[in-house]
Amino acid sequence: MNLVFEAMDSVEVAALRAGGPDANGLPPERGAVSSGDGAPCRHCLGHVPAGEEYLILAHRPFPALQPYAECGPIFLCAGDCARWPGEGVPPILRTSPDYLVKGYTADHRILYGSGRIVVQSGVEAYAGELLADPNVAFVDVRSARNNCFQLRIRRR
Repeated sequence: MNLVFEAMDSVEVAALRAGGPDANGLPPERGAVSSGDGAPCRHCLGHVPAGEEYLILAHRPFPALQPYAECGPIFLCAGDCARWPGEGVPPILRTSPDYLVKGYTADHRILYGSGRIVVQSGVEAYAGELLADPNVAFVDVRSARNNCFQLRIRRR
């Protein structure tokens, strides 16, 4: 199955970089400087380059509040970066030994029983397995340790 690894929308990211409110209604925190490791950007889906500033903010990747609309902290490059084009497994999925992977229905509800901690090398295969189910509209990948949203995966 061809998969698309979706980064955050560029329009949303531009608004946050301009000081727009995060999921908690607050402006993103500024001033943190990357070591080049440990601050994965949800727009370019790579690490914020060493010596560059990054934003810390609350992100809820769902269109409306509802019981399954999880919110958590994320990082973004403070400066411009190119949005991940969607092809292939991005660097952000090589930053941890494992991830929490869950399938969601078209109405943005978790498909019960789909959530699983998956080793790094198995994320793509498990996402494909979930997306083979017609009840699964998309798959979210989160940190297995801190529950931070990493990215969304869809069928091509």
